[in-house]
Amino acid sequence: MKFVIIACVAALAFAAPQYDSSEEFVPILKDDRVHEEDGTFNFDFEAANGIRVSQAGSPDGDEDAVVKAGEYSYTAPDGTPVVVKYVADENGFQPQSDLLPVAPEFPHPIPQFVLDQIAKAAEEDRNRSDSDERYN
Repeated sequence: MKFVIIACVAALAFAAPQYDSSEEFVPILKDDRVHEEDGTFNFDFEAANGIRVSQAGSPDGDEDAVVKAGEYSYTAPDGTPVVVKYVADENGFQPQSDLLPVAPEFPHPIPQFVLDQIAKAAEEDRNRSDSDERYN
């Protein structure tokens, strides 16, 4: 019986989380939060490693929705500074950043080979309808 208890204690000791001492401790430099009675709020957060988050929001009239606006920033692993500003409202999450991909302007230019294919298909349709009329 003692062996079973000792085995259980040993199993628990080995199963305990092992903390990696190589992980860097990042101090929090700023953590300000304000939440008003009417539902409006804002918070500002900043860590020593350059991560920053700032957000403000308020309830949106008719529904239980909240309109939010803010920004966050950090340094990417390659050293590039990343700054994203956003609004979240009835139109969804709308981020803005120089680093986000941008869709091409619409209507975008149609390549010439596509225009040639369209013209050829239209000509084949005309020829087919002309030959169909001859046989009717």
